[in-house]
Amino acid sequence: MSLQVRVLENLAPWRDAPAWRIALSGGLDSTVLLHLLASLGQTEALPPLSAMHIHHGLQASADAWPAHCQRVCDALGVPLLIQSVQVSSGASLERAARDARYAAFKAVLGAGEVLLAAQHRDDQAETLLFRLLRGAGVAGLAAMPPSRPLGVGHLLRPLLNCSRAELQAYAVEHQLCWVEDPSNLDKHFSRNYLRHQVMPILSGRWPQAAASMARTAGHLSEAAELLDELAQQDLQLVRTPCSVGWLNLPSLAMVPMRALSDARQRNALRYWLRILTPMPDTEHWAGWRGLRDAAADSSPIWRLATGELHRADQRLWWLAGDWLQAPAAPEIQVRAQQTLNLPNNGSAYIDGRLPAGEWRLAYRQGGEVLNLPGRGHRDLKRLLNERQVPVFVRGRLPLLLCNGEVRAVANLPSLDRPADGQWQLSWRPPTCDQGLS
Repeated sequence: MSLQVRVLENLAPWRDAPAWRIALSGGLDSTVLLHLLASLGQTEALPPLSAMHIHHGLQASADAWPAHCQRVCDALGVPLLIQSVQVSSGASLERAARDARYAAFKAVLGAGEVLLAAQHRDDQAETLLFRLLRGAGVAGLAAMPPSRPLGVGHLLRPLLNCSRAELQAYAVEHQLCWVEDPSNLDKHFSRNYLRHQVMPILSGRWPQAAASMARTAGHLSEAAELLDELAQQDLQLVRTPCSVGWLNLPSLAMVPMRALSDARQRNALRYWLRILTPMPDTEHWAGWRGLRDAAADSSPIWRLATGELHRADQRLWWLAGDWLQAPAAPEIQVRAQQTLNLPNNGSAYIDGRLPAGEWRLAYRQGGEVLNLPGRGHRDLKRLLNERQVPVFVRGRLPLLLCNGEVRAVANLPSLDRPADGQWQLSWRPPTCDQGLS
């Protein structure tokens, strides 16, 4: 089957996209993809085609690449957008450059539009081997997916079932010109070492090594999909309603979670957490066991990259953003029909008419009591226990005081207003910036 036919088959589900944008580095792979699609556009009804070149500015030779890409696109009649990006310094220059590149792609991509990347079968094999050496799990060993969401559009890799040799042959046949990135020869980079030192040895002994590895990545991708389906089923059991749903925080019930095997617990948590935070490595999962197995009367915390998991009242709670910052004591004098912004703690609102008196907002310090009709003076701590208010919330719940006496506790039915219902104290808690979905 020819290269053109395979690419068209791979792109068949995306023929109705508003636009196709090619990630054009100027190298062999992306140049072949650009030429191939521009040629197919002469005979096939394809979406509008354009190219994007990201200029990282990491080496002197790269300054000539935008002009080269412009000449190639002009010759093919394909519009080109050139974007310059700043690459953050860090431990991995490769990763920082990739992050900057994809951030630029994401910013430009319109709704439903498709970004076409030129990674091929040999790249897939190298990715599998690289992640295997890093100890990746099933999802990581599935390597690069053929497609995935990217911003409001999609990223596609239509060359994953094509070899580097096929792309080279196509380029020679059509007398294409491309640039060579000197950094691709630097064997200090792990991928380059695998490409130039390891893969040739493997292919010398097993000529189909790259194809076999890419096929293995496909099998692992299918296994990862099955694990996701299992996680979704298990999460249906542990996403039970809670008594403080007004918190609007991601949470799971611990009792059905404990009924799962250890492997299924980790699988469900990975699926749940991956939209909230980067995944911890294998050793760091000891934090989950510590949280799960801590004494019943404790308040364990598992700290992750962008937030924390708390265990309270037989539930897991995900906290991030302002929830990780201690709220400043408000001590705010208030009046009715007033929205009060609380530092690191959302906002409070008093709906109704307040009687005369010195009214102010405060947080719990310990020892507070509340006078309840028919029940007398009750300890606030006991009332919070009865309502199953999580420990991490108690110091944040706004209290409304009049002349130094607690008159209301926000959001708790019958405790958030007087018996005559003339006013009510409401609290909008902070959100988890990275977490809510």
